[in-house]
Amino acid sequence: MSQTADQSLARLYAEVRRAAPAGCTDQSLMCGFPAPSEERVTWHNWMRPPFNRWGFRNLPRLRPMIDVERGAGPVSVLPEAPQDLEGLAFDSTCGERVSVVEHLLASRTDAFLVLHRGAVVAERYFNGQRPEDRHIMFSVTKSLVGLLGEQLVSQGLLDTRAPASRYVPELVGSAFGDATVRQLFDMAVGIHFSEVYDDPNSESSQYGYACGFQPAPADYAQYASLYQYLPSLRKKGEHGGFFHYVTATTEALAWVMERASGRACASLLEDVWQALGCERDGCFMADPWGRGVAGAGFNATLRDMGRFGQLVLDGGRHQGRQLIAADAIERIAAGADPAIYAANADFSEWTPGASYRSQWYLFNDHSQALMAGGIHGQYLFIDRPSGVVIVKQSSLPEAVTDLDADSVRMMRAIAAQLRG
Repeated sequence: MSQTADQSLARLYAEVRRAAPAGCTDQSLMCGFPAPSEERVTWHNWMRPPFNRWGFRNLPRLRPMIDVERGAGPVSVLPEAPQDLEGLAFDSTCGERVSVVEHLLASRTDAFLVLHRGAVVAERYFNGQRPEDRHIMFSVTKSLVGLLGEQLVSQGLLDTRAPASRYVPELVGSAFGDATVRQLFDMAVGIHFSEVYDDPNSESSQYGYACGFQPAPADYAQYASLYQYLPSLRKKGEHGGFFHYVTATTEALAWVMERASGRACASLLEDVWQALGCERDGCFMADPWGRGVAGAGFNATLRDMGRFGQLVLDGGRHQGRQLIAADAIERIAAGADPAIYAANADFSEWTPGASYRSQWYLFNDHSQALMAGGIHGQYLFIDRPSGVVIVKQSSLPEAVTDLDADSVRMMRAIAAQLRG
């Protein structure tokens, strides 16, 4: 991190310390019938501040959704064993000692949960979010899909050595056609993909239009669905031996999974969701053709995300039932080559010492921690030796900030504290 970035982060923490103890409060958004135009959250502005503070926890009111039904069974009880973790301090990347609560406030946290050995030890809501609200998890969605994909491998329905085009012939000639399923899992696809968000013609902007995150300007409305968009992406170089994070690669993996299993990702997840005893339906944002957005579109309550994390921590077992094959989780937990991940400086600065496997980040050290992360501050963190699961739902103004590395440091510090 540069000296300027360090100073900026230090100033942000100083501002939080000077603020009222209650910290961030709810925005006056969407009040009135209709709300005044300057306070109205719409499809056009829900991802931009300050509107994202409301939009991230109310997306089903703005966009079509595909339900992941919880079913009619009882809600599984999460026992409570409260501990005071908010004063716990960790070393920030800016060089200061920062407390958990200072970071939660600075990083615009909407909801925060810590489970230890299956019990709730910390739970906090901010900015008007309620326990029943479903918050978008953005790229944490990728990790859920990756785990479901590994489940298909365990069931013998998906061959990781096969080219993607074996399952989806429509991908022949695209960036994904001759990539193996394993290369899709591990973000090792050679692809021409521009991440220039303010260029309406870039591949990343076209992804946003195709999946329905944002309305397409008339001059750039090329693809009506992800099914049209994905075959348009072109290969760049060869596949394998590197880590290139592209959300479209997850969408291609999901398409392969759909064809291999004959089921949508939402349906695959629903089996798990119902058996877990979740308290609310989850939901995937739907693209204009009704396809679930597998790379960034899942929404769920804080506690339901905690239940899913606990399932992973427990090796796929819940109340005596094996909901996810144990070997599926172990393939992910084994991680990959950290040297490949380290070559991507943007990611290795955020999560030093990690690797990437099957849409999950793995810390290849004594912690054996698994992590799912999404833009604007979404996290699912699972530390197996300490028995800790952490969920963080946030509404940061920018997609990626200097606070991201501190979020990882904070979660690892909490796990170390509870590990004893």
